[in-house]
Amino acid sequence: MRTRQILCPTDFSETAEHAMSYAFEMANFYNVGIRLLHVADKPFGDKHTRALSVTPDDLAGRMNKEAADRMRQLIKTLGKDLTVEGVIRHGHAAEQILASASKMNAGMIVMASHGRTGFDHLLHTNIAEEVANKATCPVLVVK
Repeated sequence: MRTRQILCPTDFSETAEHAMSYAFEMANFYNVGIRLLHVADKPFGDKHTRALSVTPDDLAGRMNKEAADRMRQLIKTLGKDLTVEGVIRHGHAAEQILASASKMNAGMIVMASHGRTGFDHLLHTNIAEEVANKATCPVLVVK
């Protein structure tokens, strides 16, 4: 942990920003870099259903551009003392987070939990819980 990058997944929410502050504090303390990761859902729809007024490829391109723009803006606002890298992936969030952590040999994952409970928890996949249960490195989940 003390010499390896920290992986910090973000969905650009307020909760993710809160988790990011913990990631930066730890990165400063250990003098390591941070990799910010945004996982974009694959666009839904089918070319045969005409549910979309644009093609899935066009929609994916727009999603990429928007995520890349937000990532660049976010990195600009961060301190210059650390090495910060922004990455965008597509697919299931937990799978992409775990794959990225493994590929980069992350020292730690710092991520937000949206804190769903009860019925809402049953209806929505808990990404933070899945990552914490399956990761091979330490995971800090921030509410």
